[in-house]
Amino acid sequence: MDQRVDGGGDGAGRSEPPATAGADPLLAELAALRASTEPGGLDGGVKRDRALALFRRELGRLQADTKHRFEQGMDGVSAARQLAAGMDRLIRALHRWTTTIVFPPGISSAGEALALAATGGYGRGVLAPFSDIDLLFLTPWKEPPRTEQVVEFMLYFLWDLGLKVGHATRSLDECIAQARSDATVFTSLIDARFIDGDRALFDAFRDRFRQDCAQNGAAAFFAAKRAEREERHRKFGDNAFLVEPNVKDGKGGLRDLQTLFWMARYVTGADSPDAFAAAGLIGEDEARAWRRAAAFLWSVRFHLHYATGRAEERLTFDLQPVIGAAMGYTRHGPVQGVERFMKHYFLTAREVRRLTLTVEPAIERAALGEPAVQPDTTPALEAAGFALLENKVVLAPGRSFAEEPILMFRALKVARDSGKELHPLTLRGLVRNARLAARLREDREANAIFLDLLSGPADSPARADGARWLGTLNLAGILGRFIPDWARIVGQMQFDTYHVFTVDEHTIEAVRVLNDLERGALADIAPVASALIGQVQSRRALYVAMMLHDIAKGREGDHSELGAAITQELGPRLGLSAEETETASWLVLHHLVLSQTAFKRDIDDPKTILDLAELVQSPERLRLLQILTVADMRAVSAKVWNNWKATLLREIYWRVAEVLAGGLNVPERDARVARARAAARAALAAEGFSEAEIEAFMALGYPGYWLGFDPATHVRHARLVREAGRDPLAIRTLVLADRGVTEVTVYAADHPGLFSKVAGALAVAGASIVDARIHTMTNGMALDTFWIQDAAGGSFDAPHRIARLSVLIEQALSGRLRIAEEIRKARPPSPRMRAIHVPPRVVIDNHASATHTVVEVNGRDRPGFLHDVTAAMSEQGVQIASAHVTTYGVRAVDVFYVKDVFGLKIENERKLAQLKEALLAALEPPSQPAAAALPGGGVPRRRSAAGPA
Repeated sequence: MDQRVDGGGDGAGRSEPPATAGADPLLAELAALRASTEPGGLDGGVKRDRALALFRRELGRLQADTKHRFEQGMDGVSAARQLAAGMDRLIRALHRWTTTIVFPPGISSAGEALALAATGGYGRGVLAPFSDIDLLFLTPWKEPPRTEQVVEFMLYFLWDLGLKVGHATRSLDECIAQARSDATVFTSLIDARFIDGDRALFDAFRDRFRQDCAQNGAAAFFAAKRAEREERHRKFGDNAFLVEPNVKDGKGGLRDLQTLFWMARYVTGADSPDAFAAAGLIGEDEARAWRRAAAFLWSVRFHLHYATGRAEERLTFDLQPVIGAAMGYTRHGPVQGVERFMKHYFLTAREVRRLTLTVEPAIERAALGEPAVQPDTTPALEAAGFALLENKVVLAPGRSFAEEPILMFRALKVARDSGKELHPLTLRGLVRNARLAARLREDREANAIFLDLLSGPADSPARADGARWLGTLNLAGILGRFIPDWARIVGQMQFDTYHVFTVDEHTIEAVRVLNDLERGALADIAPVASALIGQVQSRRALYVAMMLHDIAKGREGDHSELGAAITQELGPRLGLSAEETETASWLVLHHLVLSQTAFKRDIDDPKTILDLAELVQSPERLRLLQILTVADMRAVSAKVWNNWKATLLREIYWRVAEVLAGGLNVPERDARVARARAAARAALAAEGFSEAEIEAFMALGYPGYWLGFDPATHVRHARLVREAGRDPLAIRTLVLADRGVTEVTVYAADHPGLFSKVAGALAVAGASIVDARIHTMTNGMALDTFWIQDAAGGSFDAPHRIARLSVLIEQALSGRLRIAEEIRKARPPSPRMRAIHVPPRVVIDNHASATHTVVEVNGRDRPGFLHDVTAAMSEQGVQIASAHVTTYGVRAVDVFYVKDVFGLKIENERKLAQLKEALLAALEPPSQPAAAALPGGGVPRRRSAAGPA
């Protein structure tokens, strides 16, 4: 290993600093300060303070100048090099002042030799504004007293300057010994760069370190760096396309480039991508991609540090608009500047992932030698144009992607059918020839192979692994060339807190969920969808619809309608029949309808179910839609899917299936009510209720009440009414662990604002309402049921919290709880959350229900949101029959079934306009400090919030 030249994994090689400082103004001022030590001069303490002031001034100048140049257009790599070079000068001056003035040398001794070296990122000659400075104090043997004094003085001085310093004092032998036993130390020493002191001592260390590397070989080091990378990826999300990425340590970030750099430097001793290319380790195109990625990521990192005033590495929602604007990204048509910026980021992360997958094996082969092609290559592989290398699929000798682009698709099919991995050489070839996929758009074989890879073998659905092959094609850049509409969603983020992946990665994840459903891996989590997927007759249409359901995201217009049109065009090209194409297009068009109905409509209202059944029309389409909805929601994020939503989706599926089987029509409502009453009566008798008690309870409920609950719930309500007696208020809670919610039932004298007060009390208690049913009984009492969750989306089940919840409800209804005041005390949304703009929206629909007016309210979720909205309704004289509460990240979508004071639908236009105006006023968030919004004073651009996936 050669360490003659030092540079960074950022792609900018850098020569070592000269051994002498020349006419350094700082050294000249320190020399002048030295004169003050003459008789009658300054004492040591004052002298140190004077020196500290000089260094602070120089450090301030360095930092200000770097920041100014960066803001004037200097790229991040150049700024990082300028900071590192300036820090070299300061540390060199400090070392010389310390060793010549503060602790002047006595009798020369070889044991007092000291070399000062930079390690870590600083050793690579790059430094971020608020990063640590890693220093190695190198001694020939054990640290003598004077050396110990020098090191201690320098460290305290640097700390007093406000710098974060990572340091180690080691002898030459200790460096070698610790490098052998600790991969982190070894890695830091790879980057070691001489700053000042005894150059011969540093050269001796460098030579011994290089010899030790040659003796130990690269295999163990490579294995350690791969293990370290895998652990780091797990810690930071293990996905390069998370919408709030870590620029330094996340997958596809700077640390991945640095890992490649360490490996390449270990093998070649070279110091930059260009040098690696000159050594034949990587291609010129890969060197260019490396440089581009490093320049962009370093610029983003500098902006992050400057915007936050600290070593911040996570690109959070509140910082994205600020940094995007600072880097010059502006709105283009419907696409915000911040979304264009983040697309560039994710494309860069993809480039880093490509480099990791293709360059790392090349480095390893250079270090460990080339393996031979295995002799057991099968005739089938040879006939297809492939061979095996290291038991992985490669092109056969004499074959090339450039001359036969169809081999790019055949390679993936061969790998799947043979159960082999693609060799990194094959991946490299796919990346380099991706542009040729455009020639294959109308190629029948290419389209047939693609559809087969996506949907899996028709004779073995359990072997479907479409997500894997989609991911490979996407990473290589082939998919965007083969399907141009796909290229528009690559790296496209959705600027909200609901989605955690970019659009393309979410789509691949959704296909992965389909694969898991077919394998039975989700039977416990999604039993209905797992059972249904084995019954569908249109597997290929389902997979194509899943791949294309968000293909039109980010365009002007309804992405479902646009996506359906794209599916109509693409289906025949891929080889779908006319019927399959129509089915896939219909699924894309309606891929949101099932979830929107389940979470935003009253599924106990017959019209809701009948309308949905009329849209779906066939059991096959219902099965397909159910499966697609489950996969889509599961792929959004782990937090989106919970037992409550799963229960609602299962319930709506079975109800629509019943209608499609001829089991429900509107005239049967009375019969259904009669059946529900009979079932309740039988359940009450079984529980030991007397005939008089049964009759009394049966007389309380209106028809809607009997259809709204199952017999077990009717029994609980009857018990509650009996126990309440003449009490004006009774509260009961029940944890429904299988549904992931806690049921809260309130039995109280009905009066205007009751629902709003209970909702406010629940907000103060820290509960999130996910659904509610409001029933006024024939005796004038209200029987209101709320289903709540905790902040993590689980059942609200801690005993002390449930007890407090009951107390708060009682206090709210008695007027002893100042709801608005208590809600204001709740923690306001963080700047990160406030960066997402949610425009207030009120939609009033008199067609969705035959008996109620349906009011949909959209706004930013916050503590007390539901209280404020329902209070406004009460003030308008509106009666709430049911509430359906859903959140998509920071966006709340609450739907209410309401009537006027006479129990009728609200159809007066003036009254509807007043209601809408009052609700819009209620959606205005509580006053907050203006523009407390973002670091650096930035304000995000506004846009309409995207809907669920």
